[in-house]
Amino acid sequence: MITDQVIPHADYLTVVQRKTAEKSSSDRATIACVIPAYNEEDTIADVLNALLKQTRLPDVIHVVINNTDDETFYLAREFAGPHEHTYQDLTYRTEVFVHDIGVNTDKKVGALNYGFSQVRDGYDYFLGVDGDTVLDRHAVEHLEKEILSDPRVGGVSAIYTVAEPKKGMIAKYLTTGQRAQFAAFNMDNLLRGRNMAVLGGQCSILSMEALKSVMVDNRQATPWVKDSEVEDSLLSLQIKSIGYATKISARARASVGGMETLRALDGQQVKWNYGAIDLMWPGQRSNTPGQPLHPNLRLRWSENLSMLFNIVTRMGFILLLAASLGIGAYVFYWFWLIPPLVAVILNVRIALSIKDRSARDIAFALLAVPAELYLWLRIGHFVRAWAKFFSKQQTDNWAAQARAERGAGYGFLMPALVALVIIAGLAFAWLNLPAGVQSAVLAIGWPILYITTLVQTLFMLRKALRGHRGFRV
Repeated sequence: MITDQVIPHADYLTVVQRKTAEKSSSDRATIACVIPAYNEEDTIADVLNALLKQTRLPDVIHVVINNTDDETFYLAREFAGPHEHTYQDLTYRTEVFVHDIGVNTDKKVGALNYGFSQVRDGYDYFLGVDGDTVLDRHAVEHLEKEILSDPRVGGVSAIYTVAEPKKGMIAKYLTTGQRAQFAAFNMDNLLRGRNMAVLGGQCSILSMEALKSVMVDNRQATPWVKDSEVEDSLLSLQIKSIGYATKISARARASVGGMETLRALDGQQVKWNYGAIDLMWPGQRSNTPGQPLHPNLRLRWSENLSMLFNIVTRMGFILLLAASLGIGAYVFYWFWLIPPLVAVILNVRIALSIKDRSARDIAFALLAVPAELYLWLRIGHFVRAWAKFFSKQQTDNWAAQARAERGAGYGFLMPALVALVIIAGLAFAWLNLPAGVQSAVLAIGWPILYITTLVQTLFMLRKALRGHRGFRV
């Protein structure tokens, strides 16, 4: 029962308050959970139910609702007040507070910083959980044990997977691709000494001491700053830079909401890619300095170089094949089947490593075509992000993602249109070249493609054959 007056959508006003209930006993750490929520009416109840059924409850939970025009506040309000949960004869108590901070120009960053201001004193750890992220019932317990195991650890991220959509063939296809993408990323981090490049905002536990040190060391008023498109990546870099380790959990798991339309996926992935480039690139944009040699960015550089290889080999093969067929000079060689075969083996290994994998996960990898089409989508996101970065457009990518999730905008079609124009131009130029020049281009182009594809295939084979050491993603 809520006894305080409720004033919906008041700027930066706590609308559900109560004195904090009994906290954890003095012999254990205290954890404050903050949930930034923007239009999460479909998921917020599941998120809170999962948190309140944890084998180790957070000591306090703050739901920070911002810029919302749906029923998120009213659904979250039903959970406000004290709660307790008993597990193995130990009773945990927590209190849920619900805040509607109204119009928030800093979006998720503003919601996180508002939540931090509510819990910065009196708690040892900050648990950030997105408003569409449902935690496994042991997640908080595992995260706490892992961050307590070594004082050098500044943050631990859960292992994420993407929740299965309830309906829609396109939604199911896209979320299966995202599950494979998350799985590959998580496995790479697990096998690198569990050193996590990004303490993702979906579900990560952070040391309060580390957050306060970041503020002091970087002369920030808050832990999260609005200068970066990827606030969690920047904070992870800052935590690492002051001497703390950033880890991925070996056991804590969480299920996140996926992007179920091409527009929404494009908006999310372009924002992520753009933000990563912003951190990687030398120099400074806004108030965020590029840190190209930072240890946490090695995997980012590897991902971008891998994507560049994917573009070169695929576009090179398509163009050389078309050119060879056009003049009747193409000869099939069986060894061109080796790269796609190695890719299938790698994708199947990743799919088999997914905990609670579905038949769709295996089919996605085994049939080759679904995974290849999804890679082409990712290539489009990659190209769009780099094009935006080099054009120096002042774009609000948070707003762009929000519009895309609402079904607005056609930016996701731009890479395909540009590719068609380029291919048409190259075809016209090719047809107007003398026969001798055409033969020379093919004589040089195919060997270059052989070598590039061989290098890429060897890297894929190395990944496909490495041991997973019992890790599940």
